[in-house]
Amino acid sequence: MQALAELSKLADTLSNPYIEHWKEEGGKVIGYYCTYVPVELIHAAGMLPYRVRATGSTSTALGDLYSDPMMCTFTRHSLDHALRGEYRFLDGLVAAFSCDHIRRMFDAWSYGKVETGRPPFYLRFLSVPFKADDLAVEWLTGELERFRQSLEKHFQVTITDDDLRRSIKAYNEKRTLLKSLYELRKGEAPPVTGAEVLKLAIASTAMPVEEFNRLMHKLLDEVQSRDGFSDYRARLLMVGGELEDPAYIEAFEELGGLVVMDYLCYGVRDFWDLVDENAEPLAALANRYLYRLTCPRNMGHRERVEFINSMVKEFEADGIVVERMKYCDAWGGESALLRWTERKADIPCIVLEREFLMAGAGQLRTRAQAFLEMLRER
Repeated sequence: MQALAELSKLADTLSNPYIEHWKEEGGKVIGYYCTYVPVELIHAAGMLPYRVRATGSTSTALGDLYSDPMMCTFTRHSLDHALRGEYRFLDGLVAAFSCDHIRRMFDAWSYGKVETGRPPFYLRFLSVPFKADDLAVEWLTGELERFRQSLEKHFQVTITDDDLRRSIKAYNEKRTLLKSLYELRKGEAPPVTGAEVLKLAIASTAMPVEEFNRLMHKLLDEVQSRDGFSDYRARLLMVGGELEDPAYIEAFEELGGLVVMDYLCYGVRDFWDLVDENAEPLAALANRYLYRLTCPRNMGHRERVEFINSMVKEFEADGIVVERMKYCDAWGGESALLRWTERKADIPCIVLEREFLMAGAGQLRTRAQAFLEMLRER
């Protein structure tokens, strides 16, 4: 399982050898905070899109100086990293209006409080509609054109439609490969654990997409001969927002649960939907990023529940685990609605509030064990 080992280790650190090599070759790295940022545009500009994480952070002491205590701890840990210069390898940052917390954190970056790499540092905030219809697609298409022009002007590059088509093709390949891996998890003995899959998903956002695709082809060949995991007590579907710590999933899997499917922003919401490769590139991107699987920052609760419940059946999940980060407004409302709708559908569902750090690991394990026991009794 060489490819799995190679990709998995990239989830443990902020930077990695792929980024370091990219920088040594004179390449630019652009950070982004949310799956609503169209990475194809950054890639088409000849730069490396990098999803910003707070991996390795142990304190929010500096982040708390420039944020509100009611902001989620992911944003505060990430801001703390930024203030300490942990993202010096970035040449720019792109954020979308994913939530108020990200919006306020972007302000801290734009006010010049963050220690960045060599100036001038590129900053761009994208206005992404909160619903999907023809008017919203038209608006976002225009916003992406302004984004393209902004990248071209700042970095003195040209982004052609052919460049965009090549990038769309590369990222569609990545999405198809990850979906192929998920298909293997439907079996009675899946060849990968939920924690391993999360590491792969993180790796896909922290390295050149071409290198990831090459290793994923190799990994899919490797797992065909791997003994599957069959000694579990329950199959789980995990739902929630920003989750970049495999230890959270491991807490369930060490107790006998096996996460076989998810509805996470480092999971299916990032790759499930493809971009139309035959349409005009910017319009195709706007269409895909609005009509994709949504998170609660967008309207569409009913559609989200329908997809989740269809995946419960397709992957034969015994129950749903909803992880909600403390102070997350969007997932606070969504998790309450989801628990109510799943109770009506007679699907076992537990909602667990968490912080960015695994400080309450003992309490998590206790509640996870109780949930798994309840599933076994059913």
